[in-house]
Amino acid sequence: MNGHDPIATTRLGAHGPLVGVQGLGCMGMSEFYGVSDRDESRATLELALDRGVSLIDTADMYGSGDNERFIGPVIRARRADVLIASKFGFVRTPGEGLNFSLDNRPEYIRRAIDETLRRLNIETLDLYYMHRRVKDVPLAESVGAMADLVTAGKVRYLGLSEVTAQELQEAHSIHPITAVQSEWSLFARDVEAEVVPMAAELGIAFVPYAPLGRGMLTGAGLTGAEGDIRGLLPQFGGAAGEHNRQLAAQVTALAGQLGVTAAQVALAWVHQRAQVHGLTVVPIPGTRRRVRLQENLAALTLRLDAQALASLDALAASVQGQRLV
Repeated sequence: MNGHDPIATTRLGAHGPLVGVQGLGCMGMSEFYGVSDRDESRATLELALDRGVSLIDTADMYGSGDNERFIGPVIRARRADVLIASKFGFVRTPGEGLNFSLDNRPEYIRRAIDETLRRLNIETLDLYYMHRRVKDVPLAESVGAMADLVTAGKVRYLGLSEVTAQELQEAHSIHPITAVQSEWSLFARDVEAEVVPMAAELGIAFVPYAPLGRGMLTGAGLTGAEGDIRGLLPQFGGAAGEHNRQLAAQVTALAGQLGVTAAQVALAWVHQRAQVHGLTVVPIPGTRRRVRLQENLAALTLRLDAQALASLDALAASVQGQRLV
C-alpha cells in the first residue's frame, strides 16, 4: 500500500456494514486539543475518504455541535463513501466550557438524533452511539428508544461507548449492537479484561478511540495551547505524566529500530490485538493534518514480531495514572 492506494475493508461486527480497517476521529477538528486550521482539517477529511477511510466519527458534544456542522458538507458531498457515526449523552450549554451533564432519557434521545441529523443535514445516521451510560435510566428504556430510531429510519446501526461487559450484553439482548467504542491503546488496556472478550463473544466490533494515547504515544508533548485539555488528565500530569513520557520515549526508540514512527508502532499494536482476541477492531485515531493521516495509514503494513510485542507489553504494564472515562 502506497500513499495513494485505498485501504482494505472489514465488516463492522458479525452483521454490520463494510468499512475501511481504520477510521478517523474528528473531535480535535473542533476543540480540546487547541485551535485547528479549518482548511487543513477539511483537506484531511477529504484525503481520508480518498484513501478509503470510511468510518468517520463525531459526536454532538464536540464543539457543542460545531463538529457535526463542520464535517457535514464533506460528508454530504461523499455520502456513498462514508459511514458516519455520532453520539449522544453529554449535554452541554454553549459558552459554559467543559461543564456538562448526562442524559439517556428516551425523550432526550429522540430530540438529540433530530438535532444531529439537522446539523449534518442528512436523513439517516449510519451509526449512533450512547456516548456514556446513565445508571439510573434502564437500558430497556434508553436502548429501546435507540431501537425505535432504527425502526423510524433515522439510524441504521447502534453502538455503545464506555460500557461494562454486562451492560453490553444486556443492551445487545434488547437490540443488536454493532460496535462498542472505548479508549484502547498500549497505555490503556483495561477493556481487555472483560469488555473485549464480551464483544468478541457477541460478534460486536470494537472501535478504539485514542489509540495513540491522546498523542502521548506519538512522542509529541503537550501543545501548551489554550484549549488543550490533556494537561488536566491523570496520565499526563505530575509524576505520572513524567513517568509515562519516559515509557513513550522507549516506544519511540523501538520504532527507530524498526525504521518506522512511534505512532505506527502504537497503531500496529492495536490492530494486532484483533487477532489475539478474535474480533473486528477498527481504530479511529484523530488527526487534523494530512501528513499525520498518511503516517497513521502506513501503520497498516507494519507487522510487529514477538520480540517487539513482548517489549511493548512490559511498557504497558508500567503505565501510571487512571485514564479518563
